[in-house]
This record gives sequence, C-alpha cells and structure tokens, in this order.
Amino acid sequence: MLKTEDLEKQVNQGIAKGIYLLYGEETFLLEQQVAKMKKNFGELIKGINYIIIDENNVQELIADIETPAFGYPKKLIIAKNTGLFKRGEKSGGLSKDFKEKINSYLKENVEIINETVLLIFIENEAEKNSIFNTIEKIGNICNFEEQKPIQIIKRLKGICKAYKVEISENNLQYLIECCGTNMQDLINEIRKLIEYAGAGGTIEKNDIDSLCSKKIESVIFDLTDNLGQKKAKEAIDVLHNLIAMKEPIQKILITLYNHFKKLYFVKLAIMYNKDIEKSLKLKPNQIFLVKKYKMQAQSFQTIELKNIIQQLEDLDYKYKIGLIDLNIGLEAIICAI
Repeated sequence: MLKTEDLEKQVNQGIAKGIYLLYGEETFLLEQQVAKMKKNFGELIKGINYIIIDENNVQELIADIETPAFGYPKKLIIAKNTGLFKRGEKSGGLSKDFKEKINSYLKENVEIINETVLLIFIENEAEKNSIFNTIEKIGNICNFEEQKPIQIIKRLKGICKAYKVEISENNLQYLIECCGTNMQDLINEIRKLIEYAGAGGTIEKNDIDSLCSKKIESVIFDLTDNLGQKKAKEAIDVLHNLIAMKEPIQKILITLYNHFKKLYFVKLAIMYNKDIEKSLKLKPNQIFLVKKYKMQAQSFQTIELKNIIQQLEDLDYKYKIGLIDLNIGLEAIICAI
C-alpha cells in the first residue's frame, strides 16, 4: 500500500506504470495526481490511446486492454467507479464470475499490461476483495485518506512559499480550525488570502477572520465560547450571522445539539477516565479538536449540559408540532443559558 506522499514522488518523477488503484475521501489530492499522470503520459487521443471505463462499459475492460494503441507505444485506461471493488447491490449488478474473470486476467497478463498499458482504477471507496488483493501484489494501491493537520500545514506552507507569502503555523492551524480539513476548501481559502496579502506580504489571523468562509461547526464553537462566558448578546449575534449567511435554521439546531452532546460526552469521559477521542468518535484528522472540546467543557457543569441537550430536543419537538418558531426558540435557550 502506497502512502499519498510516495505516490506523489512516483508521479513527479514520471515513473508511474502498470496497474493502480486509487481511492479515498481526499478527492482533491487524488484527482490532482491523476491529472499529473495524464500530463506525464503525453498526447492523449480518446478512443485510441486514452480509454475511459465506468460502470456502464466495464464489461469492455479486457477488450480495451488487448486492443493496440494504434500509432502509440502505450495506452492509458482510467476505470472510474466501476463496481469491481464493491459487494452486493453496490457493485451495480456485476456478477461474481465476471469479477473473478477480471481478477484472473490481471494476474495472468500483468507483464503485458505493464508494457503496453497504464491502468488506473479510481474509486470513492474500495472493499478488500480478490481484485484488490491482486492489485496489491502486482500493482500499486493508494488510499487517499483525509490529511491530518500537520500534513495540511506543510502543504499550505509550501503553496504560500511558492507565492512568496508568509504565514505562521499557528495561523495555518487556525485556518484549519475555521475551514475544516477538506483540501479543496482549504486551497480555495489560501488562494484568497495569498491574493490579498500579495508577494512579500504576510497572512494574519484577522485576515482569516475577514476573508475566509468558516464552517458552521467552527462558528458553533464561537457561539458556545460566548455561552460558556455567559455572553448572551454575543452568542445571539453569532446566531444572527449564521442566519444572515443563509444557513438553514434546522441545520443550526442540529449542529448546536450535536456540539453540546460532544461536550457532554467529554465530561463523562473525564469523569469515568475514558478515552475522549473514542468517546467522540473522531477521525484521525480531527484529533486536534479534543483540546478545544475539553476547554469548552470546562465552562459548563455536567447537569447543565444535560439540561441544554434536553431543551434543544424539546425545541425540536415543539417546532415539529407547530408550537414554536425555531429562531425564537433558539434565542430563548441561548438567553436562558
């Protein structure tokens, strides 16, 4: 199994060949590497030395591999979301026999494929079936997992450096806390900040606050910070800003409810000496949130958090039966806290 960084080195050195299976949640980096592989391949003529396979024509995969790339030494085949790496209904009706036929063909013809074809399977997710295991032995597999903050910081730092713009690691960490860990979103945000700072400039924390589109989860942290400090007016202002940004009021309620549940779980985890990361079911790239949840949880008593969760559940029920407006109900709960 290749790490993302190892695949990037292969692609940058132009030595990618044979069979690849690329999958995972970090689609921006995945698509970036596929674009580089296509560029390194050279001239691409669709239907001649460039073939696209999907679930609708996956039955033609073997025929496409065996058909010569007339006038060209090699052929690039990109097989995207074919169903070959899924089970049951998710496989799009592909039979077990067909999958085994593909598996046997890849094993028996690996040398010919390496010489004449660059075969890239791209999947949103891939189950470890026989084809997966075969490619792991005869080709290359890379799971594009969502990047951890330390990896993201390194990448964003490199982009800023390329444009001769300075930014501290603390401010890059703050950018991640505000905008999440999705690389596409972060690239869009850092580009705005770079344009604003200009060559030779420096990106500051207040630039991030002024220019970047914060995730609702980040704004809920701000709202809860104000609640923990008993600043009702500031908390109401944050709520109004969310509404002004066209965030659906139902989504605000759900996000606030889930946030307070996490704070409650943190309290229980500390009380019973449990692992907070496991209690919150955080992904590896979300571990940095543990410190923030712990700090916020200190501003509330356990019974207080339990009561807030109950109030939000009651508000949801009363809204659904038409007894209260969500905006008014949320404002009332915030003021009560």
